[in-house]
Amino acid sequence: MPSNQPIVLLREVGGDRYLPIWIGPGEATAIAFAQQGMAPARPLTHDLFKDVLEAVGQELTEVRITDLREGVFYAELVFASGVEVSARPSDAIALALRTGTPIYGSDGVLDDAGIAIPDEQEDEVEKFREFLDQISPEDFGSSSQ
Repeated sequence: MPSNQPIVLLREVGGDRYLPIWIGPGEATAIAFAQQGMAPARPLTHDLFKDVLEAVGQELTEVRITDLREGVFYAELVFASGVEVSARPSDAIALALRTGTPIYGSDGVLDDAGIAIPDEQEDEVEKFREFLDQISPEDFGSSSQ
């Protein structure tokens, strides 16, 4: 990716939009470990957070990507108790993958930053890859700018 910054692509369920979110290398590693089912010898921060939630009997019920302001994405962790906690999307995604929690993107965020890529059109996917090679995180500002 441009400037070697990792990106997470969240795909819309029942749709053809993808939400690109640039993340840090540490969070990218944490997400990749969770996707690959890798368990480090000692818990990483997200593994520790999962273990703490289990120890105190709290269930993470959903992760919400709630907002995009000045090129920065915002997320919330939603617990069964009704408590909501603000989080960086990369941390929220890493935790969601470890707990099997669904991830939701708000319609507003998908409208502002979602990119439509029809699955059945392979050339469109290639165009999307080329597009990603040409953009930077700053290109995804809010539509009110």
